[in-house]
Amino acid sequence: MLALIKSYGVKGIEGFPVMAEVDMHAGMPTYDIVGLADTAVKESKERVRSAIKNSGYNYPVASCVINLAPADVKKEGSLYDLPIAIGMLAASKQIPYENLKKAVMIGELSLNGEVRKINGILPMIISARQQGENVFVIPKANSDEAVFIEGAQIYPVATLREAVEFLTGQTEMQPLETRSWQKDLQFNHSDNDFKYIKGQFAAKRAMEIAVAGGHNIIMIGPPGAGKTMIARAVPSIMPNMTFEEALEVAKIHSVSGQLENGFVYERPFRTPHHSATMVALTGGGNKAKPGEISLAHNGVLFLDELPEYNRQTLETLRQPLEDGQITVARNAISITYPADFMLIASMNPCPCGNYGSATAECKCSAAQIHKYLSKLSGPLLDRIDIHVEVDNVTYDQLQEDTLAESSEAIRKRVNKAREIQLERFKANGRTCNAQMTSSDIKKYCKLDHQSVQLVEESFAKLNLSARAYNRILKVARTIADLEGSQNITVRHIAESLQYRTLDRKYRV
Repeated sequence: MLALIKSYGVKGIEGFPVMAEVDMHAGMPTYDIVGLADTAVKESKERVRSAIKNSGYNYPVASCVINLAPADVKKEGSLYDLPIAIGMLAASKQIPYENLKKAVMIGELSLNGEVRKINGILPMIISARQQGENVFVIPKANSDEAVFIEGAQIYPVATLREAVEFLTGQTEMQPLETRSWQKDLQFNHSDNDFKYIKGQFAAKRAMEIAVAGGHNIIMIGPPGAGKTMIARAVPSIMPNMTFEEALEVAKIHSVSGQLENGFVYERPFRTPHHSATMVALTGGGNKAKPGEISLAHNGVLFLDELPEYNRQTLETLRQPLEDGQITVARNAISITYPADFMLIASMNPCPCGNYGSATAECKCSAAQIHKYLSKLSGPLLDRIDIHVEVDNVTYDQLQEDTLAESSEAIRKRVNKAREIQLERFKANGRTCNAQMTSSDIKKYCKLDHQSVQLVEESFAKLNLSARAYNRILKVARTIADLEGSQNITVRHIAESLQYRTLDRKYRV
């Protein structure tokens, strides 16, 4: 008998339909899987055999051929165990195939019949919903990933027997209750609050602007000045995520197996070590998995001590910083992952760290400083919107009893500025000023006569590129949004120009 069971696979962060065709007939007991299956899929034979027997059913003694269609698309992972087992039970007439609910089935089986959690369930269900599927049987351990998907009847099961009894109508089961997305979620960042950072008013102001507009930022200063502490406090002022942003992030983390708490509620904050390889940063490997820059999508990628990273690795950031996505190409597969992240970088200005410091003397030669700064290419630094110097705090500042402005107060301003930007770009799907295109800049960054004059003078003095010019306008637009100003004034342009330190002082 032939049984057809619907399932789904995943390629990148998109799902694709798979039909498990199970054909069983009399003959020598065999078990063959065809359809471009990888090793994990082929090993389902032993998992399915033990799961069927330990769930109280008879493992069929017959010739069994399983085809995973379409046969020209590679199938990977253990997620086809459940549909194969159900197909075998139906093909061997142990359960009624005619009355079997035509649901999409996804799940790995343990030897005792337990249905185990799998990676990538979220993109598979979303893609299946777009193809018109609305009934799903998934592992109970994946329930939290699916609670926000509207219009789908999702039935989480813990065991193979539970799945069989539901699919054959022996037991009634209620579908997973969907939840509505809460926009104004509060997170505990009490240990990393801006109120505990002494001094560094200019750096904190620059960071507020960067977060409000989604701009890339680099901090330059001596060791111990507080660069890392400022960066670590950024999650406490990050704006609320929209549901669409959270869903994109959750799909990436679901595929990579790094989805914590069932879903993503807070913007990612990724901090790879400077020894991270190019593949770890950009993604890749045999299965072309997402890397750190994709895992930081809609959040922050923090690179501490930027010159310590391999230069070739850093150069791979140039394209995703510009395009907001990265294509991971391997021999057998090519996948495009979203990578629209906010880059926060920190670095010392020289090998000893004291070049330009007001409180310490630099012991490096001009050649040493040039060699150190040359580890970073001009095109990469050109893609960083905000450059800010961070000097050591004084003893008097450290001894102050009064706390600085809290992250909560800063976050309110950031959220207000982001709301202005969401309203501004609601027609084209962009979420922040950093994502503006040339046409957006022309439309939303109009300058008065004084501002034009200031930009014109600075363009020549700082030898700015066209990209740097656009980024100055984007930052000025964010500064205006923080003030609630509809128009960009000369004051906003002047402050934006101050955040081009590397163009002005540390010329590389």
